[in-house]
Amino acid sequence: MSAIHVHAVQFDIVWENKAANFQKVRALVDAARPAPGSLVVLPEMFASGFSMNLAVTRQRAEREDETFLAALARDHDVFVCGGVVSPGREEKGRNESVLISPTGVLLARYTKIHPFSLGGETAGHEFGAEIVTAEWGGFTVAPFVCYDLRFPEIFRAAAQRGANLFVVIALWPAKRQQHWLTLLQARAIENQAYVVGVNRIGAEPNYHYAGRSVVVDPHGVIIADAGEREQVLTAAIDPEVVNAWRRDFPALRDAHWTDR
Repeated sequence: MSAIHVHAVQFDIVWENKAANFQKVRALVDAARPAPGSLVVLPEMFASGFSMNLAVTRQRAEREDETFLAALARDHDVFVCGGVVSPGREEKGRNESVLISPTGVLLARYTKIHPFSLGGETAGHEFGAEIVTAEWGGFTVAPFVCYDLRFPEIFRAAAQRGANLFVVIALWPAKRQQHWLTLLQARAIENQAYVVGVNRIGAEPNYHYAGRSVVVDPHGVIIADAGEREQVLTAAIDPEVVNAWRRDFPALRDAHWTDR
């Protein structure tokens, strides 16, 4: 299996305006012209920003956010991962990361296990309970969402299931940017996996964002960095890099998972 490309769409999300954000994403991806079969990744809650106004953020019955992502995938013959809010129980929402195939088929739906209580998210969003994985380009992909990054045990659980590429979509504030970068690198090093972290730029009523979407290799080295501007960041990643490192340095095997 040879290298394959991942594209991180870092942009200034228009507050609570799905139509405007669909238009921005479409223009950015169309201009980037991603290669067929590659993976395009959008931030958490890409269509609205980190709003707890469920009347705006939560998908309706027709799942308009996912319909947009599926059309984007089909039009460019790519896989697309992005953050949506789906209906939950008791009038709540579910902050999700969805992965969609080039034919528009849903491959994975992950619900954020750790809603951000400091930002009021636990009042409006349900807790997720399940780690999910999907196959893409020779990788086993595990999607996670923002605050999940601070909880290494779920990444280790995903690695136990074979994950070798973590995709972390986020709305991570600028004032904790160093945490963002350090934790992404830590999750890569301790699990000997690639990590793709996709954030936004710009401002919302309560937060300012500085981007720094990155791709981190299994050694913890940042191999691509979007900086603080609106762009589609492209990086080549190779599953054999993970496989070779795990063979040469068997830290995961030495964790003795089978003994527990």
